[in-house]
Amino acid sequence: MYKLLLCWRYLRTRYLAMVCIVSVMLGVATLIVVNSVMAGFSTKLRDRLHGLLSDVIVEGVDFEGFPDAEGRMRRIRESPIGQHIAAMSPTVEMFAMLQYPVHSPYRDFVVTKPVRLIGIDLATRSEVGPFAQFIVDKNGKHIPPRFDLDEESLKRLHRPFLPPPPEAAPATALADPNQPPPPADWEDRPVKKPCGALVGFAIASFRSPAIDEHNQPIPGQYKDVFMLEPGDELTLSTVSINLGAKGVLPVQDRFYVAGYFKSEMTESDSNYIFVPLDYLQKLRVMDDRVTSIEIRLKDYSKAAEVVQYLRRMLPGSSYQVHTWEEKQGVLLSAIDIERGILNVLLFMIVGVAGFSILAIFSMIVIEKTRDIGILKALGASNRGILFIFLGYGLLLGTVGAGLGTGLGLTITYYLNEIEKLLAHVTGMEIFPRGVYYFDKIPTDIQTGSVVLVNIGAVGIAVLFSVLPALRAAWLHPVRALRYE
Repeated sequence: MYKLLLCWRYLRTRYLAMVCIVSVMLGVATLIVVNSVMAGFSTKLRDRLHGLLSDVIVEGVDFEGFPDAEGRMRRIRESPIGQHIAAMSPTVEMFAMLQYPVHSPYRDFVVTKPVRLIGIDLATRSEVGPFAQFIVDKNGKHIPPRFDLDEESLKRLHRPFLPPPPEAAPATALADPNQPPPPADWEDRPVKKPCGALVGFAIASFRSPAIDEHNQPIPGQYKDVFMLEPGDELTLSTVSINLGAKGVLPVQDRFYVAGYFKSEMTESDSNYIFVPLDYLQKLRVMDDRVTSIEIRLKDYSKAAEVVQYLRRMLPGSSYQVHTWEEKQGVLLSAIDIERGILNVLLFMIVGVAGFSILAIFSMIVIEKTRDIGILKALGASNRGILFIFLGYGLLLGTVGAGLGTGLGLTITYYLNEIEKLLAHVTGMEIFPRGVYYFDKIPTDIQTGSVVLVNIGAVGIAVLFSVLPALRAAWLHPVRALRYE
């Protein structure tokens, strides 16, 4: 009982103990905030990557793809692993060159850039993942995925593929029997149905800083400036397959913006363009060939079993089978490694608190040599003296970790408000939304991580109090009282 009483008395009266508590508190708070932000980015990235890819992907080894996708999907459903499959969708993914005209008050020019052209079936693609959640209008509001143009888009649509209507012949003109009949009326001409495309949000627009009434940029505020409006025309050039000559031929066609694809990942939003699967197959003269089949599982824990079976079922010389994590393994591993290294570096802050505990406890042992001698003379054992200082270290670590946890969770919860306040006060942009296309800093508080940080902080506090505690325990009472 006297051990706890002395620990509590030292905690209340020794103001140097506050240095240890503050050191542990700041270290724990920093680790919790950094872990929550890193986990938020990691979780958001994993969700977006999983949204772009299904659970399992069956790919052809080249851009020519493989034929009879429906037959292969039927075989997969009828196989023993068919019970684990929830949905499948065929896909054609190909490189392409995008071109579209831009009209500005200064000059007119044509934008040309490489993109990833993806042919999908909307009905089945929406079943294999959250693809439909990424389709938005120009205001960022979610809309049903479609390739048909709405009324507003049709108003902007012009018909460059049709010649201007012929002028009406004078009523008095006589028909010449040697001339071909006049062309049909303009309204009766067959009109090519416009094919819509879902364009990456960062392809169709760019972010520009918002301007105040004094023509000065507002920190942290942006507006999206669109170069491609719904209904605008764009040209996509790619290659067709020529299986007879084993070569490729260039092909191109006009498409029209039907909506925008916004996953909040700049790499995807600035490269992906989605068009109807059957339209792209006809354009590339692929017949029914596809480059991949996306598979969603009922239970992702069965992914390894499904992948192993598909690899035995489909020849490796023509097919590659991966889970979405294997497909993005390098990126996911890099994030985990960065997070681990950052945790090790930041944990040194708690290590600094440990050294302050070591120094302060060593001073207390020297200062309290007489008191230690008296306690031993009154019958206190070496173990009892040892536990006094170890308990003191445990108490400091627990109080510091508890306060640090409260501070860290509070900062994490109000992180975006704090970021906006700092940006307003300093005039500097803390979180550049033009880079990440996120509306706010993502955070994810993981209970396991918080518990591990607290255990580590308390453990370091106790560990660095062991040496002074042993020194105090080994003091001989006669030597401690010799000069008193």
